[in-house]
Amino acid sequence: MKISVALCTYNGQQFIKEQIDSILNQTLPVHEIIICDDRSSDNTIEILEQYSIKKPGVFKIFINETNLRSVKNFEKAITLCTGDIIFLSDQDDIWSLNKVEDYINYFDKSPKIDVLTSNGYCINEKSEVEEKYAIWDVPQFLRDKNVAFKYYKLITEIGNIATGASMAFRKKILPEILPFPIVKDFHHDEWIAIISANKNAFELLDEKYFYYRIHNNQQVGGVFYKKEENSKTMLTEVFNINEENASLSSFKKRLKKLSIAYYRNQNIIENNTAYNDLFKENKIQIELLFDKINKFMSKKYPVSTFFLKITDKIFNKRQLDKNNKQ
Repeated sequence: MKISVALCTYNGQQFIKEQIDSILNQTLPVHEIIICDDRSSDNTIEILEQYSIKKPGVFKIFINETNLRSVKNFEKAITLCTGDIIFLSDQDDIWSLNKVEDYINYFDKSPKIDVLTSNGYCINEKSEVEEKYAIWDVPQFLRDKNVAFKYYKLITEIGNIATGASMAFRKKILPEILPFPIVKDFHHDEWIAIISANKNAFELLDEKYFYYRIHNNQQVGGVFYKKEENSKTMLTEVFNINEENASLSSFKKRLKKLSIAYYRNQNIIENNTAYNDLFKENKIQIELLFDKINKFMSKKYPVSTFFLKITDKIFNKRQLDKNNKQ
């Protein structure tokens, strides 16, 4: 089985060595590292070329003629991969040394799973681990409460729990996931997770297989929370969408996430992908859930809910445009 890594870079000189070293030092070696650089102006290319000299059969470096930005840059890198399994890699993280071996073993034992992600550690700019809860803890939190869930519903209705920094998938699914749609605040990893989860071909491993770096220049963040019981309770309540006995704050967060998901689905539909019927159905389900959560709130917090609906309407917060029936 041939293993590829799709690594996208852009002005990544500060952390790129740690990431590449962690990939090269895997207990199960990868066969190729496809790098697409998005017009870096620092020393990223020079660093990559040094690695290419040391590992000429492994590194393949492509420099974009124009700046493609993250989503289309990853699309390009993925299409250039020739492996049976493709791992995605950011430029500023670090992989656990047994990540590739354990992922490949999982794929071998789980033929119905096409896309695999995992939990991960939080590290700072000094590569120091910081104890945090992460959005990737949510599935385990729900299992701890004996809450049944489907990945597809979690991702499409509440929020993405998969990150490209931990993602690997079978090359055979490329016709299903490409091209990536360009939608504001919507990324390729979420798209891959949605399409695969719809087929029950997605899994998130509870074990931590990578170190996700928090720093000032990162493109996507907001995945970590203080390691306190309040954070765990909040995450569980927000994602346990059918729980009626939640705090007012958690209900409000649910409504906000549902409204964001609603317009995200609407924007995807406007891209006219092959999955339009799927996302139209998502909008319908989100409308039903939105009304359901409002009923939960009104029952438990009648006065607060009454005033919340008034202020939300005035400030256009947590609202759905149900007149848009695309």
